[in-house]
Amino acid sequence: MGWGVMSKTTKALKKQAAKSLLAARSATDPVVASQLTSLAEAFRAQANIIKKNKKKLKCLTP
Repeated sequence: MGWGVMSKTTKALKKQAAKSLLAARSATDPVVASQLTSLAEAFRAQANIIKKNKKKLKCLTP
């Protein structure tokens, strides 16, 4: 997997997180709002893991 693909993936995950938060704010049902907020947190966590792994790979490659 190339570096560009990883950055596109993290960018897409962060974009999805932003969309989920926006939908959570506009949701009238508190349960749905909570679920969308959790989804946004999961997207951000996944993006951070990919970013961390990318840094780790850069350090390991000569």
